[in-house]
Amino acid sequence: MTDTSGTSKATPTTIGRRTVLIAGGAAAATLAVTAAAPEAPTAEAAGTVPVAAAAVCTLTKEMTEGPYYLDGQLVRADISEDKTGIPLKLTLTVVDDDTCAPLNNALVEIWHCDALGEYSGFVGNNGHDEPDNGTFLRGGVLTGSDGVARITAVYPGWYRGRCVHIHVKVHTDVTLTDDGSFTGGQELHTGQLFFDETTTTRVAALAAYAANTVPRTTLAQDGIYDDGGAASGLLTLTALGTSPSAGYAGALTLGVESS
Repeated sequence: MTDTSGTSKATPTTIGRRTVLIAGGAAAATLAVTAAAPEAPTAEAAGTVPVAAAAVCTLTKEMTEGPYYLDGQLVRADISEDKTGIPLKLTLTVVDDDTCAPLNNALVEIWHCDALGEYSGFVGNNGHDEPDNGTFLRGGVLTGSDGVARITAVYPGWYRGRCVHIHVKVHTDVTLTDDGSFTGGQELHTGQLFFDETTTTRVAALAAYAANTVPRTTLAQDGIYDDGGAASGLLTLTALGTSPSAGYAGALTLGVESS
C-alpha cells in the first residue's frame, strides 16, 4: 500500500525489514507485566531492562515511508513551530527486539501533516494555501539511556485517502551537524503512528481541524493501518486537560532490530 493524496511528488517506498512494536503506555505495560507476574523479571534480574520494557514483544511489519519524507531535518524536541492545532506530547521508547533493553542515543525522527492536512515542503497537495518553510512538523531527538524520546508536536490533521497518522524513523550512529541537523548512521525502523477514532472525532470538531475541507478517512477505511492496535502503531492517548482543546499525550514503545 502507498500513501494517496491529490498529487504526490514522489513514489512511496515500502520497507521490508521486520520490526517489533510493544504495547505502549503505562497501562498497557503494567497489564503485560502483571499478567506474567509469577515469571516477570525484576529490573535486577533483567540487567538493564526496566520491568515496563519487559512486556511481551509482538512482531509486526514496518510501514511505508510515504511520499512526503525530506532528508536533513532538524534535531529538536519541539517541531510544532506555532502551527495551528492542539498540543501533542509524544513519549516514544525504543528497545532492542531481542533483549528488550532500551536503545541509548538512537535518533527518533517524525514528520506529519498539519491541521489542514498539509506537509511542509509540499503545501498545496491537500488543497489548502498557507506558508511553507519546509520544516514545520518535522524533526527528531536522541533517546536517553532509558530509550525514551520526547517530542512536542500538534495533533495531526488528515489528507485525502489516509487516516490521521504520524510517520516515524529510528536511526542509530548518526552524526549531529553544525546546522542543527544530522547525517549518516543506520536506519533501523520506518513506520507510522495512529490515533483512535474516538479521540480523533473529538479533535476533528475543533475549529482548526474543521477548516480542513478534505473528507476524513477513518482507521477502518485506511489502506495501510491493519487494525492491529499497538502492534501496528496505535498510540496510547491521554488527555492533557478536561477538553480536547487542551491536547493529548501519546505513548508507544518501539522495538527494533538493532543488529
